[in-house]
Amino acid sequence: MKLSSLALALALGLSMAVLFAAQSTPAQNAFTPDQVKYGPAPAFLPPGAQLAVLEGDPMATSGDFTIRLKMPDGYKVAPHTHPNRENVTVLSGTLKVGMGDQFDATKMMSFAAGSFAYLDPSMHHYAMASGATVIQIHGMSPVKFNYINPADDPSGKK
Repeated sequence: MKLSSLALALALGLSMAVLFAAQSTPAQNAFTPDQVKYGPAPAFLPPGAQLAVLEGDPMATSGDFTIRLKMPDGYKVAPHTHPNRENVTVLSGTLKVGMGDQFDATKMMSFAAGSFAYLDPSMHHYAMASGATVIQIHGMSPVKFNYINPADDPSGKK
């Protein structure tokens, strides 16, 4: 009887250890500036920007996401749309945004740090950084850029 009690206790202890080990570490839900980890932006954006994922999976088929995009001065994104609403907050620098199917710097509006804008899926728009600029984008996955002119899609360039 003592042997079976010992075996039961051992089995229970091992089961609990496996259960706790199998539980994933909870996702970080708060960040100080030094905890935001940037890496290269995805291929659907022009080279030169860096991206950090703060929440969710922006490439998933559904779900919430929050990302930050760090752009150098003069960085441009050609006219495009998104399948879902894009909510943008300018954290630093100035983001210039224009509407339409052709990139025209003379028709862009400037949004300084602290500005917020949302763009619905049907809005054809383009953007440019004036000075080093960081924006935060949140919305529903997936993050996708539908370039008005397919030749502007950097992921298709060799």
